[in-house]
Amino acid sequence: MWELIKDFAAFMGERKKFWLAPIIAIMLLLGVLIVVAGGSSLAPFIYTIF
Repeated sequence: MWELIKDFAAFMGERKKFWLAPIIAIMLLLGVLIVVAGGSSLAPFIYTIF
């Protein structure tokens, strides 16, 4: 897993694709939010956001 992260960071550094970082960070945060809230009582409130 760390190899993938290091490789992706090297790719962004070489190709100057720094605009990808916020997009991927938001997608990861949304994924974590859905997984965490999926089995809790917060689920109805989270799903109304979308």
